[in-house]
Amino acid sequence: MRAILANTLEKIGKADEARAIYRQLLDEKPTSAQLWIAYGHNLRAGGQVEDAIAAFRKAIAIDDGTGDAWWGLASIKKPILNDDDIAVMRAALAIAIDERNEAPLNFSLARALHDKGEFEDAFHHYEEGNRLRAKAIGYDARELSAEVDEIRDKVGMTYMSGLPTESVGDDIPVFVVSLPRSGSTLLEQILGSHSQIEPVGELPYIPAILRGFMEMATRRGKTTVPQAIEGLSGEQAARFGQEYLERASVHRTQNTRFFIDKLPHNWSNILFIRKILPQSRFIDIRRPAMDCCFSNFTQSFSSAHAASFSLEDVGRCYVDNVRLLSHFDDVAPDMVHHVDYSMLVEDPRQQIGKVLTYLGLDWEEGVLDFHQLDRVVRTPSSEQVRRPLNRDGMAIWKPYSNWLGPLREALGDLAEQ
Repeated sequence: MRAILANTLEKIGKADEARAIYRQLLDEKPTSAQLWIAYGHNLRAGGQVEDAIAAFRKAIAIDDGTGDAWWGLASIKKPILNDDDIAVMRAALAIAIDERNEAPLNFSLARALHDKGEFEDAFHHYEEGNRLRAKAIGYDARELSAEVDEIRDKVGMTYMSGLPTESVGDDIPVFVVSLPRSGSTLLEQILGSHSQIEPVGELPYIPAILRGFMEMATRRGKTTVPQAIEGLSGEQAARFGQEYLERASVHRTQNTRFFIDKLPHNWSNILFIRKILPQSRFIDIRRPAMDCCFSNFTQSFSSAHAASFSLEDVGRCYVDNVRLLSHFDDVAPDMVHHVDYSMLVEDPRQQIGKVLTYLGLDWEEGVLDFHQLDRVVRTPSSEQVRRPLNRDGMAIWKPYSNWLGPLREALGDLAEQ
């Protein structure tokens, strides 16, 4: 129960309290690999990287076949794993009997081989880790494409102009509506350094509210998400909006009007969000397609990012994202503000200045010092956002070019952008 409490405290931004509970639990159960892993993630999110490494190493010493402990080390943005680690991971893979450990072991081994420049072998293990993840969930990319098609067919300027316009509550949620590995954490941390904006991480509440709404809607007969949203009354929409704000308030610690929710894949929920929260702002940050998609493919994601488990699916997801946001640009100009990742790295003052203008906020010099803040960051980019802006995320796919034909084919012309 205390481990669950610690995890809950982390999710609502009380990382220090969670850390104290983990320490108590580890005093009582020092041979629990899972507790050491959880503690390691807590430390890493708080910027205590060396202590996190030590915690993951403790878990591996207890059970060197625990895939999540290896991935804890491998996912840190600097070379950590050595030749001895590679030998141990290969041995663990040889006897692994379940996907729970086998998949993250493959991803971790791939990352270690990548750092050694052994790209072909690394790609093999990335591919195998993704194959295991995909096998376990049965993702069908056609469902998302069909939903995007329906919105493009049925949602026009008249539809958008008929949506509610009166704010629900006083707060203004800012949704970063981008694919994972697009630079969204970087953007969140920069904007969250502004005195009038609070970053609250990735909140699960929009998908949860939409899921509950769809369960109710389908009881009355078969319906699609766009059809159900169209039938949603203004009163019910406002109730959903208020529910979201109440749930989000648990994560709020600052008295600011703006707060950022950067949950990946909320890009596909823009229509629902716009209906229940008319005051919402939407920011899309777009990383070059090959970099963004390949970066997704190399992450040991959970089923929440199911499109990342094949090159074809992640490419198709990127295309669907572009198709949907381009459509909203046509039928609701200026509803979504776009940030180019490459241009952000090259000229952050100009790019962030435009975002603040979109939000109606004044420029503050402190936004460019985002990396100096002491802040919990619970994403794979937690080390990157504690460094000044850099080009490390550019052209990361090129060493793997020989094996990325399926991704290029899925992306089409976007592969060249």
